[in-house]
Amino acid sequence: MSFPMPSKSSAAEFLRILRERGFLHQCSDPADDLSGLAGAAPGGLLTAYVGFDATAASLHVGHLLSIMALRWLQRTGNRPIVLIGGGTTKIGDPSFRDTTRPMLDDAQIAANAAGLRRVFGQYMTFGDGPADAVMVDNADWLDGLDYVPFLRDIGRHFTINRMLSFESVRQRMEREQPLTFLEFNYMILQAYDFLELSRRHGCLLQMGGSDQWGNIVNGIELARRVERRELFGLTTPLLTTASGTKMGKTAGGAVWLNADARSPFDFWQFWRNTEDADVGRFLRLFTELPLDEIARLEQLQGAEINEAKIVLATEATRLCHGAAEAEKAAAAAGSPFAPGGDGLPEIALRREGTGGVPLVDALVAAGLCASKGAARRLIREGGARLDGEPVTDEAAALTAIAVLSAGRKRHIRVILTP
Repeated sequence: MSFPMPSKSSAAEFLRILRERGFLHQCSDPADDLSGLAGAAPGGLLTAYVGFDATAASLHVGHLLSIMALRWLQRTGNRPIVLIGGGTTKIGDPSFRDTTRPMLDDAQIAANAAGLRRVFGQYMTFGDGPADAVMVDNADWLDGLDYVPFLRDIGRHFTINRMLSFESVRQRMEREQPLTFLEFNYMILQAYDFLELSRRHGCLLQMGGSDQWGNIVNGIELARRVERRELFGLTTPLLTTASGTKMGKTAGGAVWLNADARSPFDFWQFWRNTEDADVGRFLRLFTELPLDEIARLEQLQGAEINEAKIVLATEATRLCHGAAEAEKAAAAAGSPFAPGGDGLPEIALRREGTGGVPLVDALVAAGLCASKGAARRLIREGGARLDGEPVTDEAAALTAIAVLSAGRKRHIRVILTP
């Protein structure tokens, strides 16, 4: 995969794009124009990383801001590092969590890490060139650490007082929720990652979500104390929709990026259902459209705003799943009842005896409703459809292949098996 390069290639150009498109939330550079960070990059070219723990087999839409930041880093001629947290996953990041993360064994972590790696090839080019992305696993250096020497050489630079001052920790303490010694170590290990990447790869910048600010600052301070290295941190904003919900959360759960966890069609539909007030912001963050074209699209009113939503859905799906899948999803959404479906997701359900499948059960099994109660409400309110026609009988059943819909935007083809 190759990228059309912008006219300028530099750290300064990358930082300008982040600011213009709304990625920038916090930066450790005290200069308003980020000239300190830009000037510290050797030859004006920047190496930066984002870490992703292997807590699930797929990343989700909540990770996309960081992934898009890495993509823009590469597009401006700089070098991105993707860090897979094979080591830190064994500890669990306590940042802004109410409970300790479940402990995963080595086999689960390895399987999850393999799932995470699949998505990055869609967004970045990996290789040995000066601007090629690099993928590393922190288990390579964390798993072999000797505990006592590590505590002596690294742990002495951290104080419990400082750790307790971070907002993510303070909230847990105020709620009187347990925070284990194991979780305290996570901050030290992430800080050590930053120092190790600066040694191995000349990494100058760590990026992440705003919930990672405390962990990032720890790494900056550790490098300064241990080796007098000047490193930098940058965070992206915590995104919520115009209605106040957390970005990427739906009634059906997380919006996964891997196709085997969420189909390209459903991924397309997620973006197509964006609230009107969010369209312009999401176009800037999750597509590479020129800003003047985005400005035109976000000015559309009434029914015309659907044009902008279709562009957003298609462009976001193209980046994640490729142009062919994006076009199939757009075509299927435009004509969901066409013969063959052309990309419409399918589910096979077993008939009950010689009859069909109760509509209530089918809505739940297809993921269109979270429970049978929700399915019954959808039917009563006229939101359930078979082949485009409303169904209001809660006792109705599917007896043949049909397109099952929740509202006018979410569709799935149901195939009945003996």
